[in-house]
Amino acid sequence: MKPLFDLGVLPIRHRTSRGFKPHVSLVFNAEKRLTFAVDTTNSRSQQPDAYLITHAHSDHHGKSAMLSANAVCSQETARALEILYGKEYAGRTFKTGETIDICGVDVRTYPTHHTIGSCAFYWENDVGTKILVTGDVKDAKDLPKCDCLVTEANYGDPDDPRCHFKDDIGAFREALADSEDIAFGAYAFGKAQRAVKLIRESGYSGDIGMDPVSRALTEGLMEDTGSLVDLESDCGIRITTPGELPALSAAKKFILTGRRDYKIPTINISDHMDVNGLIGMVHHCAPTAVITYHPGGHRPLKLAAHLNKTGYYARALEEINTVIEI
Repeated sequence: MKPLFDLGVLPIRHRTSRGFKPHVSLVFNAEKRLTFAVDTTNSRSQQPDAYLITHAHSDHHGKSAMLSANAVCSQETARALEILYGKEYAGRTFKTGETIDICGVDVRTYPTHHTIGSCAFYWENDVGTKILVTGDVKDAKDLPKCDCLVTEANYGDPDDPRCHFKDDIGAFREALADSEDIAFGAYAFGKAQRAVKLIRESGYSGDIGMDPVSRALTEGLMEDTGSLVDLESDCGIRITTPGELPALSAAKKFILTGRRDYKIPTINISDHMDVNGLIGMVHHCAPTAVITYHPGGHRPLKLAAHLNKTGYYARALEEINTVIEI
């Protein structure tokens, strides 16, 4: 952990009687001692100075953190959280790309292209260390160079063939062209909106049927969606969640995913980078130290191990041994 200490960054995990709270908190000095909690749940005990919510997917715990006045996220993420959970967002918002003041620290924000409103947070501490927290990333082109990178490893195992892929936009367009009665399985937040965008870009201007949550998110977050209707309407293209797709009547069905464990045919459309993209992001950002904090399982360890072999100092969340009992 010494390189992190030298950078003036102390990563901390919090543990309750039920086990570890999600993800990590970063303690640093910026004229005073501050704690920024990253994609974690709201605490009933002492509040951090900020809950950084990178995007609205459930495994990043905005459902809980959104109820704190110390929550910080993009305007689109706050809106998505309100639609998903039916609760009022209690924290601060910003437009992605803006610089915001959090407890006297200028925090810059950058798009990560994972979902609508997903963003990275970037700031400096007292010793000049540039800290970048990304959340999940689809495209790292807009991310700045940094000294301490806190990032994801969803597809971070270089030895796993499932972590090597590319989006097959061509197959998606072929599926659209070949059928007048087609249904796509896509997660309600993120993938469903991307599917609508791709369909409209293909030139289709007719009705698109969607399940209620996917439709509410798409209409609430996107412009120029065209006509969106419910799944029971008479339309040639439908989008629903992968879990609901088998029960839907359609001549052809595809799940839009990078995963390979579905029985229904899939088209490789992912909201993540593969392992080569993740490694490329690290090279692009050129950090001195890396923390892979998401998701659970072995992939953060695998990515950290690979980075260590290639000259970076890297630690996975499980390897952080600074723990506070709460």
